[in-house]
Amino acid sequence: MTVSRYYDVKRDERGKRYLEPFIEGSLLLGLPLLNKGTAFTHEERKALKLEGLLPPHVTSLEEQKQRNYRRYRLIENDLEKHIFLRNLQDRNEVLFYALFVDHMSEMLPILYTPTVGEAVKQFSHIYRYPRGFTASTDNIHEIDEALANVPLNDVRLAVATDSSAILGIGDQGFGGMAIAIGKLSIYTAAGGLGPDKALPIELDVGTNRADLINDPLYLGVRHRRLSGEEYYAFMDRFVEAFCKRYPNAVMQWEDFGKDTAFAVLERYRKVLPSFNDDIQGTGAVTLAGVLSACRIKGQNLSDQRILVYGAGAGGIGVAQALLDGLMREGLTEAEALERLFVLDSKGLLLSNRSMEAYKRKFAKDPALIKDWRIAGEAPNLYETVVNGRITVLLGLSGQAGSFTEPVVQAVQANTEQPVIFPLSNPTSASEAIPEEILRWTGGKALVAAGSPFAPVELDGRIYPIGQGNNAFVFPGLGFGTVLAKAKEVSDGMVLEAAYALYDYTRQHHPDRIYPPTSELREVSQLVASRVIRQAMKEGLAREERLKGLGMEAIQAYVAERFWQPRYLPYKPAAHNR
Repeated sequence: MTVSRYYDVKRDERGKRYLEPFIEGSLLLGLPLLNKGTAFTHEERKALKLEGLLPPHVTSLEEQKQRNYRRYRLIENDLEKHIFLRNLQDRNEVLFYALFVDHMSEMLPILYTPTVGEAVKQFSHIYRYPRGFTASTDNIHEIDEALANVPLNDVRLAVATDSSAILGIGDQGFGGMAIAIGKLSIYTAAGGLGPDKALPIELDVGTNRADLINDPLYLGVRHRRLSGEEYYAFMDRFVEAFCKRYPNAVMQWEDFGKDTAFAVLERYRKVLPSFNDDIQGTGAVTLAGVLSACRIKGQNLSDQRILVYGAGAGGIGVAQALLDGLMREGLTEAEALERLFVLDSKGLLLSNRSMEAYKRKFAKDPALIKDWRIAGEAPNLYETVVNGRITVLLGLSGQAGSFTEPVVQAVQANTEQPVIFPLSNPTSASEAIPEEILRWTGGKALVAAGSPFAPVELDGRIYPIGQGNNAFVFPGLGFGTVLAKAKEVSDGMVLEAAYALYDYTRQHHPDRIYPPTSELREVSQLVASRVIRQAMKEGLAREERLKGLGMEAIQAYVAERFWQPRYLPYKPAAHNR
């Protein structure tokens, strides 16, 4: 089977990789996976019928990067920068990734959060070029035929969203495709996954937003979202067809609403290897950051009393990861749960009120708070911080400004170095601004945020603000699962990803909560290696070439297969016969 109906990747007699295109001329220039633009050599131009279609000067990849970076730097608006980079990706994938890799920290917030939030909102209005696959209520009954139209034959990882809960901005209908595209851009640039092994997927089951349905430029189906049995019948049909078309693929579920995120994960995680980044990725990256903060404090995780503010997919995912981390330190589940406090919009989770099933594990017995001084039926954020003697405060609520000065200072009253992470995205939804937290605590707080923030200068000292970005975890978790050919993504593999990130930070940046995002590729290689080792330990790895390998050999295996943005030579099929 060829990699694509348009080309294949082969090796010559010396083992060097090259591309064998099945198309030529202007058709080839229109395919971003094949297009080199002005970097085609004179020999390639002649062989591929490109002579006269390109400027005469043959440029190097470095020259192309320089030209495009200069143009990028002239753009002042972040959304326009996003559009510029996505246009480049739609013309020349290798050049796009080469530029992204060179400027990872600068471009990550443009291609992903926070700028991608605006790109999602505007997706139908700024749509330019078809990318990815859409399963909709219009084509679900011919889903096998539709998937056969995808020109990639060896997809190993897909990101699928139903767009019901995008970042902190909710139901975005067809616009959620921008999230899947953005995530897979990070998988390739930071995680080593070849761009022709990746597939962004929009599951268009409708939208409940009348403004989108009534927008004449809206590109999605125009009806309310499927729900209940209709929704799961749609999902079952999609998963069945996807597994048939791509039996070796891993699936990342992305930005599903809290009502479906847990159900979809549990329904399909043993049908195909899959995970939910909002639940498991957020949990893993947050656990790693809290462990680093504990190390800086000179304490253990089990010494902390932790409040998770927000009980959606992300919040419960974080609570579960912290529960796993506490138990890894030797606590029983009951002992670990005593140290965890989870709040939703109604206050502290209490077992005597109704709530979704996925929250119930973290609900407190009302008897445990009978001596608390509270104003209402359930303790609010401030009351829980005070009465629960909270030392770690984590925000996943999407409620901007909810970590007020009294709340932050109440945490500091319980510990000299409060750990405070306002993790909600995008920036406009952050529970607090890091500069405010540091000012309110006299520079004592250990702060990380979900969105990128500039370093804070306070009283002559510079405080770097770590970003609890899921990009530290999901690329390595996905790539490791792909390389291991794991039959499922286990909780143990996700937990190992968290500790791999923690160990990388401890070894390379002992005074920081998270590494700089410029080191995402290095982090991802370690995460992937540790995930593979865990999959082998649990008997989930099906890749025969991994048998008997130690950690050093696994790391070499990952590094050898880590995709690099370089042009390959072309040898047209006619020249190989």
